[in-house]
Amino acid sequence: MTKADYYEVLGVARDAGEDEIKKAYRQMAFKYHPDRNPGDAESESKFKDAAEAYEVLRDPQKRARYDRFGHQGLGDTGFGGFSNAEDIFSTFSDIFGEFFGFGAARGRGPRPQAGNDLRYDLRVAFRDAAMGAETTLKIPKPVACPECDGSGAAPGSKPETCRQCGGAGQVHQNQGFFRIAVTCPVCRGEGTVIPNPCPRCKGRGQIPDVRELKVRIPAGVDDGSRLRLRGEGEPGLHGGPPGDLYVIIHVEEDKTFRRQGQDLVYSMEISMVQAALGDKVKVPTLEGEETMEIPKGTQSGEVFSLRGMGLPHPGRTQRGDLLVEVIVVTPKSLSKKQEELLREFAKLEEDKPLKKVKNFFKKAKDAAMGS
Repeated sequence: MTKADYYEVLGVARDAGEDEIKKAYRQMAFKYHPDRNPGDAESESKFKDAAEAYEVLRDPQKRARYDRFGHQGLGDTGFGGFSNAEDIFSTFSDIFGEFFGFGAARGRGPRPQAGNDLRYDLRVAFRDAAMGAETTLKIPKPVACPECDGSGAAPGSKPETCRQCGGAGQVHQNQGFFRIAVTCPVCRGEGTVIPNPCPRCKGRGQIPDVRELKVRIPAGVDDGSRLRLRGEGEPGLHGGPPGDLYVIIHVEEDKTFRRQGQDLVYSMEISMVQAALGDKVKVPTLEGEETMEIPKGTQSGEVFSLRGMGLPHPGRTQRGDLLVEVIVVTPKSLSKKQEELLREFAKLEEDKPLKKVKNFFKKAKDAAMGS
């Protein structure tokens, strides 16, 4: 039976490059893989034909002989095709490792591993969060063992290549047509073993330690905000980079202000007289006291805004506002004189002559100041 043309088998042009040929073979190997087509003799045959074509076309010398003399030109090269799928998996372990996720050969020795990230929960006073502050954190974290310089081996010794996997960190197992790579049970994927562990770190290469870090809390930071300190997490393994430290901010509540975004809310009690006649009052702010005018006829629950006296926006020059909520307080007990004045006010309310009402409030204010 005449063999099919290798270029036609892979579906590539005769001037196809190495990458194009490799890509075509990977696609056919996936399509006609025996485990994807169990019991299908035709797929198994095409699987072998594709492997045979790729074996020739990937080799510059074999490909040159094939291009010049055809299949007969390969007679004295010692290549006679593949007897079964296992031969194919063994020969092209790199291809199947890349494409199917198994059987790929690993480099010898342990691979660098990035260190783990760390989390630190920091409680911050409201005023420190509002105005910004600097604090010192004490972070428990492992560091490289100074006794063995992080190798895990006792002084005078060093890690040895794992005999089970030869340093690859993986061993291969056959499961049907598949040749599967699994983590070496002896070295647990490290590729090395430590026959004489360091007595200080017990072979771990790290010891616990506490590190002090100065952290700047940005002005205006909100509860639940997260600060990221790069490289301040756990150290990496085998030359890998360290992890990061995430500081989670928990802002304590304030006795004076409530927070609404970058605005502050302050609730202030005033008397009925102040609400009716108006007044000037002192309002607390983050920097001290500020004078605010209460207009005549102010109603309970009204809110007045002091611009730019709230919280800073982190990283910006703008600030929120201070919102002053006015609460008009009704007295629970009255002096005899105050009660008489209120009764007089009630009578004046019946006909509401403006001049009489004004005179009443003057008397009420004098009475309030004298009580």
